[in-house]
Amino acid sequence: MNINIQAVHFDADEKLLELVAKKVQKLSTFHDRITKVDVFLKLDNIVHEIKDKIVEINVHIPKQDCFVKSTSKSFEVSFEHALDSVTNQLKKKKEKLAA
Repeated sequence: MNINIQAVHFDADEKLLELVAKKVQKLSTFHDRITKVDVFLKLDNIVHEIKDKIVEINVHIPKQDCFVKSTSKSFEVSFEHALDSVTNQLKKKKEKLAA
């Protein structure tokens, strides 16, 4: 599984990047055919006033992708919410394959 983490228009601290990488690794337990995971960390700013932290997770699986976007006041909360959502999507897709 290939993991790509991008911080858009800012430099993310090492602790945040390690947290994201460690938790994204665990996605392979929910679906064994994941080829690539893209994580985008963005700042939603309106006229130089930073409002929210946006996390987008795109999981690539052959013939089907999962995409989740989450927004909150901190990257950790946004990431946890997005990870929960993408985990649920992966579980549903795997159930459909098994059925």
